[in-house]
Amino acid sequence: MWLPLALLLLCVPGSLSLSGPSTVMGIVGGSLRVQCRYEEKYKTFTKYWCRQPCLPLWNQIVAARGSEEKMRSGRVSIVDHSGDLTFTVTLENLTADDAGKYRCGIATMLHEEGLHGFLPDLFFQVQVFVSPRSLFGSVHFLLLILLKVPLFLIMLSAVLWVNRPQWAICGAQSRPDEDNLRPSLSIDILSRDTATQTRGGRTSDPKPTSSQKLVKINK
Repeated sequence: MWLPLALLLLCVPGSLSLSGPSTVMGIVGGSLRVQCRYEEKYKTFTKYWCRQPCLPLWNQIVAARGSEEKMRSGRVSIVDHSGDLTFTVTLENLTADDAGKYRCGIATMLHEEGLHGFLPDLFFQVQVFVSPRSLFGSVHFLLLILLKVPLFLIMLSAVLWVNRPQWAICGAQSRPDEDNLRPSLSIDILSRDTATQTRGGRTSDPKPTSSQKLVKINK
């Protein structure tokens, strides 16, 4: 009775024997990781990752078996961490075409109770989403905003501060000398008043003193 139940559990995606995320998301040009956890009895079994429907020679399959060695196929790698009963799949340099349904599975083989043969693979489905790269997510854009622009403003402020005395001298030389302007203006006004009095006939002889008036009376 237990054998049909065991077969049923193995055939159900995402069963208790193997678990992991049902959806993962990445950005174009970036990478994503999928960590799958399995039971200890599958420690020596082959773990794999493929794109559904996982047909040989049709879909890319990468597999590892009970070792810490990283197995790679193109932009996809897998590592079986048998010590903590997990294996990790990494997709690098994501493209929009990488979006789709994948399978995180274990290649199972029946070897209990003297029975030999293959069982349906233990697996669960993972939906991969890949979003376009945003401008604010670009590393170069972040460096430009957070580092390059403030550095440029600091350098510009330093240059303006160093050249400030020279600009002050140039501004003083370009303005007319007020001290020299005022005396010339006073002389010009005085000359105009004198000329006006001469033309108007207001120029008179000096008034006689009291001694001069007394001499005239005695005469």
